[in-house]
Amino acid sequence: MILEMEGVSRKRDGRWVLKEIDWRVEKGDHWVLYGLNGSGKTSLLELINAYLFPTEGTVRVLGMEFGKTYLAERLRSQIGFVSSSVAHKLRPDDNAYEVVLSGAFSSIGLYEDTTEEIDRKGVDILRELGCLDYANRNFHTLSQGERQRVLIGRALMADPSLLILDEPTNGLDFIAREELLDSVARIARRPDGPTILYVTHHVEEILPEFNKTLLLKEGRVFDAGHTSDLISSECLSGFFGLPVAVDWQEGRPSLTKKQAEVSRK
Repeated sequence: MILEMEGVSRKRDGRWVLKEIDWRVEKGDHWVLYGLNGSGKTSLLELINAYLFPTEGTVRVLGMEFGKTYLAERLRSQIGFVSSSVAHKLRPDDNAYEVVLSGAFSSIGLYEDTTEEIDRKGVDILRELGCLDYANRNFHTLSQGERQRVLIGRALMADPSLLILDEPTNGLDFIAREELLDSVARIARRPDGPTILYVTHHVEEILPEFNKTLLLKEGRVFDAGHTSDLISSECLSGFFGLPVAVDWQEGRPSLTKKQAEVSRK
């Protein structure tokens, strides 16, 4: 089991930001965490990464139960986390290759000597993600799409059991977005790859490889289960509280608001 949450609630500044979350993620399933801004997605990720602890309930991540042992460092070494918060912490002078290699040590910056094996693995990951051409360029001179690929490469260096991608296509144009999603799909299809948790508020980013979805609304689980069941006109109309239409083409959904029907006399 990758993740188990039972009755998990989190209070912040006197307000419940998460309430009664029940969620199980099994190895081999790839999940979409879908919710609008303010739904509690960030708080949920902070719990999974042990940056926060629940006010109520039980959390187990990769077999480690919160509160039973000091687990933050052990846990984070097994989770690949890609988010804008990580990008902002990187050292300004590191090149793309150094950023990727730092993932082998779960560090912000490369402070330790690498081995030939680590160096080769870094090159292989850069090649797989299409980053090799700019391996020696300063990370902060890269485009947003190039940076995101490098951050994914950094996350993969430690062979994580869980890979969390927190809205990785933010700020990308259509071409860069689709190139990044192609890379994510290849990772998801690896037979020995990590379980993926993909966080988004855009249904068009949901790939065929993401077989499970959790809908989060106002800090609560609206529904969870098979993506094909939840990303539907009926379910999302209830989720948004207004009529919407979901159209599936080649395994990818798109979302439109239904026009109100005008009665004719």
